[in-house]
Amino acid sequence: MAGHSQFKNIMHRKGRQDAMRSKLFSKLAREITVAAKTGMPDPAMNPRLRLAVQNAKAESMPKDNIDRAIKKALGGDTENYDEVRYEGYGPGGVAVIVEALTDNRNRTASNVRSYFTKAGGALGETGSVSFMFDHVGEIVYGPKAGDADKVMEAAIESGADDVVSDEEGHRIYTSFEALSEVSAALEKSLGEAESVKAIWRPQTGTPVDEEKAQSILKLVGNLDEDDDVQNVYANFEIDEAVMAKLSAA
Repeated sequence: MAGHSQFKNIMHRKGRQDAMRSKLFSKLAREITVAAKTGMPDPAMNPRLRLAVQNAKAESMPKDNIDRAIKKALGGDTENYDEVRYEGYGPGGVAVIVEALTDNRNRTASNVRSYFTKAGGALGETGSVSFMFDHVGEIVYGPKAGDADKVMEAAIESGADDVVSDEEGHRIYTSFEALSEVSAALEKSLGEAESVKAIWRPQTGTPVDEEKAQSILKLVGNLDEDDDVQNVYANFEIDEAVMAKLSAA
């Protein structure tokens, strides 16, 4: 299981999902606005916007919010957001990649650096940890899409590269370049996915003990709560017993 997926599972068990919904909608809206501004404002003609809208719907973002975010891109006074990637090491040598959309690079860089420093980590140069990840497409389906065999068969036929299935659902991986084509093929056989996006997938994991796990989860949590940060990826691995203990805390 990917490090960030573990973090989200813990947050879900702690019942914080609803409290984070407003911030999540704000980040989804920002991605929709940027996607609409950098391409056509029509999802049918703009693959990035189509994926952004699809992911917003998967999080139950109201249609009015989605339409408002698209219309905002058409206005002349819309903020100009830069896409920035930060890389560094967290507690225990865990590799961390942070993707942001910001209208103030200095503010965002300062905030991200402070999160790493407070966690006992260090922000590095671009490329300092990304070589330990693969930039791939991830397509997520819930358990209702079918059993592991059915999803595996559909994934193979669609041209996907890998499938990870568990009790929470199915994560299908493909090359970044083939994401649109594979997701379209899967939609025909499995229906609409819960999410379709490009991610940084760790090549190997870094095991952490309970103390380091608490620190890395706090770092990821602080990054997630920053308005400018869109996505956080980390290669930590937490033992199931430690996971259960942290979830119950």
